[in-house]
Amino acid sequence: MEPVAGSLLVAAPTMSDPNFARTIVLLLDAGHDGALGVVLNRPTDLEVAAVLQPWAGVVSGPDVLFSGGPVETDSALAVANVPDDDEPVGWRRVFASTGLVDLDVPVELLASAVSSLRIFAGYAGWSAGQLEDEIADGAWYVVPAEESDAFGADPAGLWATVLRRQGGQLAMLATMPSEPTMN
Repeated sequence: MEPVAGSLLVAAPTMSDPNFARTIVLLLDAGHDGALGVVLNRPTDLEVAAVLQPWAGVVSGPDVLFSGGPVETDSALAVANVPDDDEPVGWRRVFASTGLVDLDVPVELLASAVSSLRIFAGYAGWSAGQLEDEIADGAWYVVPAEESDAFGADPAGLWATVLRRQGGQLAMLATMPSEPTMN
């Protein structure tokens, strides 16, 4: 599968970069100029209310910021599910009913349209050709996303969950210990 907006990058069990070890990245944009996404399974301890108070009542649990990646960690991106076919002001569809929220739009304009929302500090980014090279080197598996991936109740278990649902050899990787030499 090609890396396109709305697909997931699953870090290979051998990923050595600590920023991405055992992560699931939702691609928000991918093209000839590069790719951008957010890590879905790295919640922080910082409550949304402490940083973006107006959005605290809209976020899906856990009510914390997620570490979206190592790039621009002082900025925030929000991903939301809007189940209606309407596209409210301040929301841009990425795939199905999942899209990006403009956090500068007044929360009142979006709150009633959003069924799930997560806020990410920073993002993951790749320059032109970089992601494709990493995929070719076996660092990432590209798989289809499900709408619930970005908002699941168990972010820590997402890596294994996504691998298991792929079946075959990818499903077997879900049971690989994080330190195979310690097995």
